[in-house]
Amino acid sequence: MKQILRRALANLHKEESGQDLIEYALVVALIALAAVAGMSTLANGINSAFSKLGSILGTYIT
Repeated sequence: MKQILRRALANLHKEESGQDLIEYALVVALIALAAVAGMSTLANGINSAFSKLGSILGTYIT
């Protein structure tokens, strides 16, 4: 029984492909979080620019 447990633990220690997958998933999650935060800021800036443009054009139309 001890030998089977030792062999199983040794195989788990040698296996690192799962660790790479988790690292890639964490990097992708971090990039996605940064993109969402950046898009929110960008959307607010674009909305502000269009509002200013609309108010400027509105003065010339009426």
